Amino acid sequence: MLAFISFQKVFQMLKKELSQTFRDPKLRALIFFPPLLQLIIFGYAVNLDVENIKTAVIDKDRTPMSREFIETIKSNKYFKIVKYYESGEKIESDIDNGNIICAISIEKDFMKNIETGKTAVVQAIHDGTDSNTSTMVINYLNIIGMKYSKGVQQKKINAMNMKMAAAGGSLIKIGGIAAEPRTWFNETLESRNFFVPGIVGTIIMLVTLMLTSMAVVREKEIGTIEQLMVTPIKPIEIILGKTMPFVIIGLFQAFLIISVAYFWFNIEIKGSLLLLFAGILIFIINCLGIGVFISTISSTQQQAMLVTTFFFLPAMTLSGFMFPISNMPLFVQLFTYLIPLRYFLVIVRGIFLKGVGFEVLQEQYIGLSVLTIFIFIFAVKRFKKSID
Repeated sequence: MLAFISFQKVFQMLKKELSQTFRDPKLRALIFFPPLLQLIIFGYAVNLDVENIKTAVIDKDRTPMSREFIETIKSNKYFKIVKYYESGEKIESDIDNGNIICAISIEKDFMKNIETGKTAVVQAIHDGTDSNTSTMVINYLNIIGMKYSKGVQQKKINAMNMKMAAAGGSLIKIGGIAAEPRTWFNETLESRNFFVPGIVGTIIMLVTLMLTSMAVVREKEIGTIEQLMVTPIKPIEIILGKTMPFVIIGLFQAFLIISVAYFWFNIEIKGSLLLLFAGILIFIINCLGIGVFISTISSTQQQAMLVTTFFFLPAMTLSGFMFPISNMPLFVQLFTYLIPLRYFLVIVRGIFLKGVGFEVLQEQYIGLSVLTIFIFIFAVKRFKKSID
């Protein structure tokens, strides 16, 4: 097949396309603006870590222990106490207005119940509109309650041991179970470490799809596609000449994003860079094939942009970029195997965060490669048919 391709013609097409791309201010904006914008948004703004939850407190017990428990909540980075209530009359209106997200009510006999070995009740009223924040509120309060309860028990034991030691008795020891969680690959549990590597795939997909589809459609709009058809240039040479510049642009964008992730966001690349860029190259070719296909069903650049957006948003949503695929219904999970970004995100996050090699990621590379070959062959045939 390569023997029938004139690489001199492809190179001339490549030079023409690069010159045309960088001469157009709209295309220049597409190349440089989206990577920077998405890095800022996902690096800083998009954050699933829940901190500084606006909290109100109702202390119905008003004892040293209840005040100590409130101080425990205040010293925690997850809750920010913004209001103190005498009663619960204003809770509903403040939650409705967004003034608070959570209200913690320490019930009467809090101290008495603790001292007598009973269960002390602390009620948490929270806004369940955002299910993620709501779940985090419950988890954080449970952890704080457990730690406080453990601290109270330890104080009791220490006091009893002091009395026993003064009386010449033996010390009291209580056995227990201690959980020691150890987090691998993202020790700080920051959302940024999860999202930023994935931005490599989303930016490459968005930009290469738009640039490729618009570049081919632009030839239709200005009428030069007919001029190319009467030249001795074969359809495959036209496709290679028009898509190769975007391979270079895609690799440059990937290098830019990875550099910013490493030097600015301090996200260490634990795996092989060579393996990472091999996956990036396969993914770029895949996106170029989709872009060529979009160009064959679009008559204007506006149509190409709309079709690209229509394809990109579901692809990003179902790829596992933000939402776990395992949480989706089974028929949706099966559909995600047709989305190239699904495979690439596993590759880039595996190499970035886990440092795994090809032996672990081979299924993803094989799946992405097979999908790429199928899409590119289909796009080339469709393009060839559209210009005949």
